Amino acid sequence: MNQMIAQIESLPDLIRDQLKTLDDRIRNTFNHNNILSTKKILVTGCGDSYFAGNAVQLALKKWTGLSVDVESSLQAGRYELPYTLKNFPNNPMVFGVSVSGGVSRTNEAINIANEIGAKTVAITTNLSSDLAKASDMVIDSSVPEFADAPGVRSYQVSMMVLYLIGLHFAEVNGRLTMQEADSLRDEIFSSADVISATIENNKEKAFELAKALKSETNFHFIGHGPNLATAVFSAAKVVESAGRYAVGQDTEEWAHFEYFNNVTRDVPTFIISPGYRSHGLAANFVSQMNRIGRNVIAVTPEDDQQIAPNTKLHLPVVGKVREELTPFVYMIAGELFSAFLAETASQKFFRSDDEKYQIKGDHRKTALVSLKDLE
Repeated sequence: MNQMIAQIESLPDLIRDQLKTLDDRIRNTFNHNNILSTKKILVTGCGDSYFAGNAVQLALKKWTGLSVDVESSLQAGRYELPYTLKNFPNNPMVFGVSVSGGVSRTNEAINIANEIGAKTVAITTNLSSDLAKASDMVIDSSVPEFADAPGVRSYQVSMMVLYLIGLHFAEVNGRLTMQEADSLRDEIFSSADVISATIENNKEKAFELAKALKSETNFHFIGHGPNLATAVFSAAKVVESAGRYAVGQDTEEWAHFEYFNNVTRDVPTFIISPGYRSHGLAANFVSQMNRIGRNVIAVTPEDDQQIAPNTKLHLPVVGKVREELTPFVYMIAGELFSAFLAETASQKFFRSDDEKYQIKGDHRKTALVSLKDLE
């Protein structure tokens, strides 16, 4: 059985079953003073945790009215936090996102945040981890365990927790009424139906596409706004699951860089556009992709008439969500394709059958630095 597919198919029930539990944990973590004294938020993490922060950044800004930055843990710890202006005590509030709580750079960033007097919050499943111990507050992001595979459920939960944090902050600081926040929680809950319908519509298409492209070695995923994160996350799943080289890129930046690639003119190029403020721009670039020979696949709304008719294949999202929630559903196509690419190309997840990748411990475990080491 393809365990990654099993994780993908579990997502609707994961959302329905865990939304209330996660929301309660968040409400029990913060007091009103924590929230009302927060002027700036910084979300940091590595890999999927970093992508989740980028995916939710638009929602956090829009709902809370606060300044919200998202940085990789390396950038946050060594390049951002040492120069953060300390205009307000306990600011910024720094969220370190790590499923394991053992990621070196995320732990380092939280330690440096503590050194500059920021308020620190761990989002992790491991309450006894170094990350949890180092943080002022801890949000338990654990959910029922599932079959091991490249992160699908964990990414969904990280996004869900960050969305719910944004809603709780917006309620307390007065940017949203309780009724408005509850309506948005209902929309997150209802997105499970969109995901379920999208899986049903795309499962066979994604399998056939993966079978047709199993010999390809390069893939491009293009997105904009909050779905630049979806593009980068989708590329990461291709690398982790099937070992192929994949790149996630901003829609506009594609025209400045990948456009000029003539080594693999027909590189499969997934354009992820949910139909909002940059959809017309994406449609313009699709015509250019076709002109230079790209193999374009559309991940767009089911009723899209601007992009999908001009691509080789449409992997539609069935149902509509507001723009800031689109990353919560638009990752399905990339996840399905990645899982089936590994299966049809006979690749083991994370190169588990290649002895060169089998080392003791974690290759990402490295020494931490402190603020004084950066002076």
